[in-house]
Amino acid sequence: MKRDEFSGFFGVLVATVGSAVGLGNLWRFPYLVGQNGGAAFVLIYLAFVLIICLPIVISEFIIGRRTKSNAVKAFQILAPRTPWSAIGIIGVLSAFCIMAFYTVVGGWTLDYLFRSLIHLFSKPDISLMESQFTSLVTSPVRPIIWTVVFIIFNAFIVMCGIKKGIEKYSRIMMPFLFLMIVILMIRSLSLPGAEKGVTFLVKPDFSKINTQVVLAALGQAFFSLSLGMGCLITYGSYVPARENLNKLAFFTAISDTLFAILAGLAIMPAVFAFGISPQEGPGLVFIVLPRIFAQIPLGNFFAVMFFIILLIAAVTSVISLLEVITAYITERLGIKRKIAVTIISLLVTACASFSSLSQGVLKDVKIFGKTMFDFFDYLSANILLPLGGLFIVLFVGWYMKKSQVYDEFTNQGALKGTLFRAYYFVIRYVAPVAIVAVFLDLILR
Repeated sequence: MKRDEFSGFFGVLVATVGSAVGLGNLWRFPYLVGQNGGAAFVLIYLAFVLIICLPIVISEFIIGRRTKSNAVKAFQILAPRTPWSAIGIIGVLSAFCIMAFYTVVGGWTLDYLFRSLIHLFSKPDISLMESQFTSLVTSPVRPIIWTVVFIIFNAFIVMCGIKKGIEKYSRIMMPFLFLMIVILMIRSLSLPGAEKGVTFLVKPDFSKINTQVVLAALGQAFFSLSLGMGCLITYGSYVPARENLNKLAFFTAISDTLFAILAGLAIMPAVFAFGISPQEGPGLVFIVLPRIFAQIPLGNFFAVMFFIILLIAAVTSVISLLEVITAYITERLGIKRKIAVTIISLLVTACASFSSLSQGVLKDVKIFGKTMFDFFDYLSANILLPLGGLFIVLFVGWYMKKSQVYDEFTNQGALKGTLFRAYYFVIRYVAPVAIVAVFLDLILR
């Protein structure tokens, strides 16, 4: 049976950008920019995206397209009878662990979208907003119901396949996502006092730049682009042979960064206009912003728009994670896509339910001192993703034949390999050192 593929460049681009764009773009990036030197942080971040992360994106695409296989089998093809296939296993485990807690946040988003639609955010009372959020996350039933709805929606898209599912819906959701974030940005910038938020984001403060800030910029760039979790290898396996992987990787990185900056300009001016501290984490999304929406004209309309943005960002990220595991299961066991997606969704629902309950009735049940929600978050972000990324660059830079890498880099010689030497140098020497630095920073902090 012929393997499914994306139809072309735009189809791959919207899918890969969708995988990269997520909750971190909507609150973590703006916060890091403001707290770590403003425009100075952005410049460091962009440098890391272009110099280190972009070559890693290209490497994952190369592995995927070269083998036309899932994240595990790809390494078995390129390195038969060796332990390198463990990299793919790390990617599959990373995808599952992320879904085990991220789908819970997706459920929270659905709940808040529903509340916005029925005008429940009409009173700008911060204590009321806090109690509503606490009531939601600690409830033993409500968040699980919304999480199940969220998982079902993602499962439906992935069941439809690559071209008729992931690409089709990404083509609709991603342009809509960018359009809405621009509209929200314009509204935010029109608020009195919004200029303070813009200053917070764009004014360079080089006095705050130190080793910790540099590592924070590298870590954000690395994780924002979905590196090391098998998503780009899996999506790369569906990229037609005619497409330019370098161009695709470049536009993926730039689009993800652009969305992060637009999100910052949509959120921070409003936060500062109302004299609120940006250091809220997830609370900024579910507590502070609803309070702001309740105080501005047409606030409920913009609240609905914001939670649709958040929902789309969550969906496009989760479908890429679900596809990593689905591709592996279907090709490993030879079962139909719908059956595989159903099995995976049931397992994710079970783990996500425990993650949700760990915010309330199971909060005292700990794994290595962490709740289930925090454990899945820590295991994926601090352990599995850095390890996966490190092994990928070592594999491409030191194990794969240079001729194989060059063939994919240049589309079998059809494209000029002008930047190949620079790319190969980064993958062999620079990227491994950078990833080890981030990894050590994450586990030792």
